[in-house]
Amino acid sequence: MSRVRVAVLDSGVHPSHPHVGNLAKGVQITAQGESEDTLDRLGHGTAVASVIHHLSPQVEIVPVKIFDNQLATNLAIILRAVDWCLQNDIQVINLSLGTTNEQHREAFEQMGSRVALHDAVVVSAHSMEATRLLPGTLPGIVGVVADARCDPTGYSIQREEEKTIFGALPYPRDIPGVPREANLNGVSFAVARVSAYIGRSWSQRTQDESWEAILSSPDHAPALQFL
Repeated sequence: MSRVRVAVLDSGVHPSHPHVGNLAKGVQITAQGESEDTLDRLGHGTAVASVIHHLSPQVEIVPVKIFDNQLATNLAIILRAVDWCLQNDIQVINLSLGTTNEQHREAFEQMGSRVALHDAVVVSAHSMEATRLLPGTLPGIVGVVADARCDPTGYSIQREEEKTIFGALPYPRDIPGVPREANLNGVSFAVARVSAYIGRSWSQRTQDESWEAILSSPDHAPALQFL
């Protein structure tokens, strides 16, 4: 495998943006089917891809467009997008979203099983403030929270009874001359930072080792902040 491939399930990626790096051909998933229109018209997916490229420039970014005119989608599109990733040699699936709808739990659990069979990983939002989200709270999914205390290149570790959660800085790349509070922000960018770290560390993993265990390992101590 020449490059680790990281799929950005988001609003697409603008290919001419100077910060997106190694961009591969992706797909748009809609209720009507698939298309090649992965152009980002909202800016969010491009900002997420920019974070991943900045922190892990060697990975190949694959835009998987699941948002179009607004940052909203549905379960069927998410599941189809993840299955497309599994059929197209994606190792890291960056899913910067979540839902509180418990009716989706079983479908997401089945999705997680398919991802594990393909030796891939989903990185997703675990919670926003105190609100827990699916699929990021599920076993096998790398769950991420926003942690503004983190170093820009590191992450924090937070323990639950049955799950380890990772925190990261909830900001995209800074825009010179623009105050950080005037830029985009949120857990999406924390997810992107953890996805980038996994992409950078992919070769260090043995096949049966979980990413929760790897990211919690003392071998990664320079990047860790234990809370």
